[in-house]
Amino acid sequence: MGARYEIRFSGSGGQGMILAGIIMAEAASIYEDKNAVQSQSYGPESRGGASKAEVIISNQPIDYPKSTSIDCMLAMTQEACTKYYKDVKAGGILLVDTDEVKTLPKGGFRLLSFPIIETARKELGKTIVANIISLGMITELTGIVSRESIEKSVLSRVPAAFLDLNKKALAIGFERAAALK
Repeated sequence: MGARYEIRFSGSGGQGMILAGIIMAEAASIYEDKNAVQSQSYGPESRGGASKAEVIISNQPIDYPKSTSIDCMLAMTQEACTKYYKDVKAGGILLVDTDEVKTLPKGGFRLLSFPIIETARKELGKTIVANIISLGMITELTGIVSRESIEKSVLSRVPAAFLDLNKKALAIGFERAAALK
């Protein structure tokens, strides 16, 4: 890992992008003893407008808490992709939901597409865990935190009744991202 690794989770309000950012930051800072900062931005709508959460992870002190050159970005909607993809650096990763992002941007990044929301619906019966599938995918694709750390972080944030569902969602994310590598 370099001095700084920047991740952006983007989608629409209500998709759990901010929670995903918090979980990733906690996985790095609590379970792996790395430095992490998390920030978020969303429109005035609590549901529907483009939203993003950003996480910076580093083995060294983080001197500037804003993302400037994104290493990995998730786009769950077309609006979020169009609005936020330009900051993905050359050689970075842009992961998009195949069913939601139809106009694919071009750039020097690696573009990966996967039907995240539809997979959550078909395999788990709940689209609400699409963000957890995404966390599994990003963990597998980047290796920025371990599978164990992200699982501990996810499970510390969900009610007991949903532990199994979230474990399954993470496992799906790990598995599907490994196939995309």
